[in-house]
Amino acid sequence: MKRFLNSRSTKLRNVLWALAVTILATGGAAAATTAPLDERQLLDAGFKVLVATTKVQEEWVRKLPPGKIRPMQRTGKKYFIYPDPSRNQVYVGGPKEYETYVQLHPENRVADPQEAQIAASAYRMKQADAMQKATARDLSDPFLGVSWADLGW
Repeated sequence: MKRFLNSRSTKLRNVLWALAVTILATGGAAAATTAPLDERQLLDAGFKVLVATTKVQEEWVRKLPPGKIRPMQRTGKKYFIYPDPSRNQVYVGGPKEYETYVQLHPENRVADPQEAQIAASAYRMKQADAMQKATARDLSDPFLGVSWADLGW
């Protein structure tokens, strides 16, 4: 019976340690997030405020990543939006307003979408090449890497 209690207390201690480490790790990650932008500076740069009036709009605003300016394209026009979920509103500006804001705060620049697309395309090509090599290797080996020793013979 004592052995059972000792193993149970050991498991409980391990679970508590794991929980404590998880809490510390997530607390550090939360502290590392960027502070929200100053909405007044967005307004000074020419951004306009759109208030969410319907439930669908409110849900959409809540789903956006907070504290970041996000590029968006709608009907062929490029926009930059900054959500404010606490007030159920978004700040919307075009490329001119965004450039005005970035001149004041270059640290908040959004990554160039064309560069991101080129990097994503290169990554997909690299993965496709690796997959073709793996497929060719698997087709050439009827046992898929298994030897007679692995089969127990």
